[in-house]
Amino acid sequence: MRSLRAAQTLVSRSLFSARHLSGAASPATAAAAGARWCAAPAPPPRSPLPSSRVMPAGVAGAVSFSLTFATVAAAEAKAKERPQPDLLPQNVVLYQYQACPFCNKVRAFLDYHDIPYKVVEVNPLSKKELKWSDYKKVPILTVDGEQLVDSSDIINILQSRINPNEELTSDEEAKWRRWVDEHLVHVLSPNIYRTTSEALESFDYIAKHGNFSFTERFAVKYAGAAAMYMVSKKLKKKYNITDERASLYDAANTWIDALNGRDFLGGSKPNLADLAVFGVLRPIRYLRAGKDMVENTEIGDWYRRMEDAVGEPSRIQDAEGN
Repeated sequence: MRSLRAAQTLVSRSLFSARHLSGAASPATAAAAGARWCAAPAPPPRSPLPSSRVMPAGVAGAVSFSLTFATVAAAEAKAKERPQPDLLPQNVVLYQYQACPFCNKVRAFLDYHDIPYKVVEVNPLSKKELKWSDYKKVPILTVDGEQLVDSSDIINILQSRINPNEELTSDEEAKWRRWVDEHLVHVLSPNIYRTTSEALESFDYIAKHGNFSFTERFAVKYAGAAAMYMVSKKLKKKYNITDERASLYDAANTWIDALNGRDFLGGSKPNLADLAVFGVLRPIRYLRAGKDMVENTEIGDWYRRMEDAVGEPSRIQDAEGN
């Protein structure tokens, strides 16, 4: 595990430093001492104290052990939950739209568990990348050629395979996973496409990251933004949303209340509900809607903890950068 290797490196450095506690001063210390020497005359020599200022070897060892233990504990707390090698899914391919919240749910799960996967970016206009499948929605995940569909079902199947001896989900976890699919995702579109400028901001991102030709990008950005601006108004009415931002802030605060002071809903580490909320919010986090959400609610600290826990993507880049 990459986090564990990093911890081992830090441990080695801690031990090396402990062995040299009684040795020469560091360059920074020497430079500071030189500056003081130049700034003022040296004081008269002082007789040595009865007890040496050098840390005894036993104390140094104890300090080193404490630092080592703390370093390893901190690294393990942030370590990804990678499956055992014999349970690690193989040849994983995700068919997705980059900005799709349900696709981002699946990616958050894969990234957190450090499961290597390739991505096929689907063109939402032609969907030519899905011609092989009877299922024409995203996400689709293939594992050794087996097709899995629907974000929650995909995650359930993978979770049962990588943790076969654990209960799939607790009642609390299941409740909040349903809340993500049945409420939180429906709040997003009216906020992302709330105004024409916000709709253009979102589609500028989609056009740059989507699987579009040069000529398609212009049409997607402007025609898509106009269409989704109108669709968002219908969704706002369908889900009885009177104030888009207020509904987003209320959802964020509802989630923070559910944590009840815990770092994660799962306690000391994220569970499937944490990953679901994080996944669907990730596409909007740095759009105007997401920035407003962080500035006007208390969700920012939890989101940063999730970024640390999920870590770097485990996505495999192919020769073409896909």
